[in-house]
Amino acid sequence: MSAIDTFVNVNMGSTERPDFLVRVAEDYFKRADAIFRDITPAELIEIMDRCGVQKAIITTRAPEPSPLALAFTEADPARFVLSVSLDPRMGMRAVRALEALVRSQPVALARVVPFFFNLPPDDRVYYPVYAKCVELDLPISVNTGIPGPPAPGMCQHPMHLDEVCLFFPELKVVMAHGADPWWAEAIRLMLKYKNLHLMTSAFAPKYFPPELIHFMNTRGQDKIIFASDHPVLSMERCVAEARALDLRPGVLDKFLTHNAQRLFFDPLSR
Repeated sequence: MSAIDTFVNVNMGSTERPDFLVRVAEDYFKRADAIFRDITPAELIEIMDRCGVQKAIITTRAPEPSPLALAFTEADPARFVLSVSLDPRMGMRAVRALEALVRSQPVALARVVPFFFNLPPDDRVYYPVYAKCVELDLPISVNTGIPGPPAPGMCQHPMHLDEVCLFFPELKVVMAHGADPWWAEAIRLMLKYKNLHLMTSAFAPKYFPPELIHFMNTRGQDKIIFASDHPVLSMERCVAEARALDLRPGVLDKFLTHNAQRLFFDPLSR
């Protein structure tokens, strides 16, 4: 059974290391040596082949994408596309940088991380980015749940997406890194808004709460998307634990592959 990993980091050895990231790697995940290293295309392809992962979304940032991240799409454009992390406080500079990358590179996803700025995603500073994503038909991921690092958490409550989804009904929003401890609110919002999804990056499948498993097996079969956040959580571990989940027939295929293919990859083939 194949998989698509929608959150992979490849340049954490050469990128800046803010104190909060060092602390979460050491204190929360307890694997700093495995996290703070760069990964080559050949190395990642070997891991993917071993795990049965056919495609991956490589994380980079705007306005200056990582040369290493770009090397992946150049090395194997059939298997790798990009996500672009943005600072919405840059205003139109962020909007123009995103559009320039979408026009020149295979970009499948924009990303914002509210705890970086301690600004909830319904703050007006994000709205130009959302509008541009609608115009480009580009999904955007928004971190939800209390972050692992010692950083503000309330700004990542899923309810901050309620008015975003209401104001931008065409915007394809993906809650990233789960929604712990606000799973009930996240699930209720996904029932309310057809274009709201959740990816399980940085949340080991072994620890999915019962309400998420129930949602995946019932009304949420098309809503939940597999992701590892490799190497923060290893791709090998997340794929193995995902395949061991107690899911109804057909649900695992949707979770591992089909939901990501439909949302992120099919639009690129238009």
